[in-house]
Amino acid sequence: MIQYNVTIKLDAEVESKWLDYMKKKHIQDVLDTGLVVHYRLSKLIQNGEDGPSYTIQYILPSMRHMHMYQSKHASRLQEEHTEKFKGQFVAFRTMMEVVSELESN
Repeated sequence: MIQYNVTIKLDAEVESKWLDYMKKKHIQDVLDTGLVVHYRLSKLIQNGEDGPSYTIQYILPSMRHMHMYQSKHASRLQEEHTEKFKGQFVAFRTMMEVVSELESN
């Protein structure tokens, strides 16, 4: 499994608008590609006044799925997000291979 992690730092003034957009539009558009099997949206707990930060973790079955997402969908979806919130966020993206995982009951 591949975990595609996007960390977003926002201007505080757009936080609620951004969160609404992510929940109602952007994340659903990513899921609609058929390549992502799970996602998690989290708010970073932080001390200080740097502005709100969130992570979106998308889980894909394989690196092949990740390459398909990047080649067919990522640019378009990132451009839509950037147009809507231009100059009001900074994004940092990482990919990780899930090596081991356990959920307790």
